[in-house]
Amino acid sequence: MHLKTNRLILRKFEETDDERMFLLDSNPEVMKYIGMPPVSDINESKKIIEMIRQQYIDNGVGRLAVVEKDSGLLIGWSGLKLLTQEINGYKNVYDLGYRFLPEFWGKGYALEAAKASLDFGFNDLNIDTIYAHAHSENEGSNHILRKLGFEQTGEFTEPDGICFWYELKRDKFL
Repeated sequence: MHLKTNRLILRKFEETDDERMFLLDSNPEVMKYIGMPPVSDINESKKIIEMIRQQYIDNGVGRLAVVEKDSGLLIGWSGLKLLTQEINGYKNVYDLGYRFLPEFWGKGYALEAAKASLDFGFNDLNIDTIYAHAHSENEGSNHILRKLGFEQTGEFTEPDGICFWYELKRDKFL
């Protein structure tokens, strides 16, 4: 599966993405609001890619590698994931997520990739409601979710603080 935007290609993760994934997952700024410490070994990133690739098989969806067309570099990930473990009382629902390397923040890439992911979810997968969550202090992520039309419908506490819970109905998608 490939999704394309003006500047990005969203594609399934490949085993060869491990070095760029490690750059992402080992960066303290990227991991600041994730609730997990930065990874310290590339083998951890390899396992994460394996897990995501298994989600494609088990659930038909999973986070996608985001590649900048101009550079050909993997700059982060975005996409839908089926929540198979309960979060905030929700399970077996679709969750939008994204994570990008800091040098690509502030360029509109997260918004662009998220729109493509939402369009795929609503129009190709025929999902009625897509959910998302972000740490309450992660102003960038919360701003993007609101800009996409998500409505905050709750909050829940994680070990590292409060997270906002969002939902977006198909008929409210831009």
